[in-house]
Amino acid sequence: MTFLTACLHGLRTPRGRRELDRFLKFSVVGTWGFIVDFSVLNFLMFVAHFPAWLANTCSFSIAVLNTFTFNRLWTVPESRQRLVSRQLAQFFTVSLIGYAINEIVFLSSHALVWRYLLPATFAWNLAKATASGVGLFWNFSVNRLWTWRGL
Repeated sequence: MTFLTACLHGLRTPRGRRELDRFLKFSVVGTWGFIVDFSVLNFLMFVAHFPAWLANTCSFSIAVLNTFTFNRLWTVPESRQRLVSRQLAQFFTVSLIGYAINEIVFLSSHALVWRYLLPATFAWNLAKATASGVGLFWNFSVNRLWTWRGL
């Protein structure tokens, strides 16, 4: 059985469908967080003239709080049975590592690729999109295995 066949077979089970549903909800919440992140980033960089690293730090932090709230309420509602402080600490820890990944990809993809191909505004936004795409899989996987373990 190939890996793809095993994955498709797994989706036919109740647990597989539930996990796919959670991933899709996590992706919807993440898309909203992405919009919040981009909006704050662009405001801070191009209106308030923050340095890129600081604007990214602020926008990422606001997006993390936003996505934690919506994931707790919608993606994994049964998680409300647990202490919010512990889950937030776990989610924040995962997000800090995700932030490091995000910041490295954000700054390096801009410096190495996008700034040579596009005007500044587009280059920074494409760097942010690249960083967010890389972070999606880290954030979902680790939060699912640790923050929302057993749910």
